[in-house]
Amino acid sequence: MKPRGPLMTEHRLIEKMLYITGKELDVIKKYNTINPVFIDTIVDFIKIYADRTHHGKEEDILFNKLKNKNLSAEDDKMMQKLVNDHANARKLVNELIDANKKYSNGDSSSIKTIIETLSELISFYPPHISKEDKIFFPNTEKYFSNAELDEMLNDFWEFDKRMIHEKYNVLYETLKDKYQ
Repeated sequence: MKPRGPLMTEHRLIEKMLYITGKELDVIKKYNTINPVFIDTIVDFIKIYADRTHHGKEEDILFNKLKNKNLSAEDDKMMQKLVNDHANARKLVNELIDANKKYSNGDSSSIKTIIETLSELISFYPPHISKEDKIFFPNTEKYFSNAELDEMLNDFWEFDKRMIHEKYNVLYETLKDKYQ
């Protein structure tokens, strides 16, 4: 298996979660009400799985290794675009967090922001994923030897093994001051 295999598998789960998010968005629009727990769940999924786990492998491993390669101008430009896309997704998630907090505190005007932000996330990911799956991943594999690709795949597995510990250490750090 090449490193793009796990990345593309992660893409499939992200797409499935976006489908469910779209269904919940239909409910929000129909009834003009928010399920804050659903929003928290989607935020957690995007922050931990889509961003930290998936984008983390791309940015911390693949893109870092590509920085040491002599990329074509086109591949370098696409990598920068993908980094910018990831930053934009983070911005949207932070907007969603803020809007959900306002809604939970009684500000019903934040429904509009939640609808807009969910819509942007749902429309953002499919072309981003397609660009990575069909163009960027296949194009950039040529910069690596088979041994380097195998090493990168191992780096991905190691990265995944650390994620659960990272998530719950952050949880502890968030809660500890409140209870000391």
